Amino acid sequence: MQVTKKADPLPQNPQWELIELLFFAYRDFVGDPDEVLARFGFGRAHHRVLYFVYRASGLKVADLLDILGITKQSLARVLKQLVDEDYIEQREGVSDRRQRLLFVTPKGEALVLKLVDLQTRRILRALGQLDASQREGARQFLRAMIDDKSRGRMTRIAQDGARVPDGRNTSEEPA
Repeated sequence: MQVTKKADPLPQNPQWELIELLFFAYRDFVGDPDEVLARFGFGRAHHRVLYFVYRASGLKVADLLDILGITKQSLARVLKQLVDEDYIEQREGVSDRRQRLLFVTPKGEALVLKLVDLQTRRILRALGQLDASQREGARQFLRAMIDDKSRGRMTRIAQDGARVPDGRNTSEEPA
């Protein structure tokens, strides 16, 4: 006889409304790009990879894995497709040839900018309904939703996409 663990009881005050609002907001936020990506045979994983490689040109594969919180195996198929279809280019590191540095190609940049435009329009429509203090409150809320252990690193990435999690510039391109 197999014994199953009884689920923990619900918290005193489940936040049903906020949970559902987050689900619906995320659904619509990624839904616009999903329609475009589907035309290329891409999905959300492709979007995330393209986005962060664009934001941090010269990003090391290891740093991309850290940002996305996924395994190398999970990334491999998506990255291979993006490289094979000329959206991303891999180059050897200058100081360490074992490193694989990632760059978007012009084709990749055009796709990223199209997707970012769709999401920016949605964000600006929503922010347009808020005053300055409410906009700052929204930013604070989103930052607070990130796990404590990675909040500092992820906030730095969100503020300056050309930085990797430890704050170093990733580009090994000669100045």
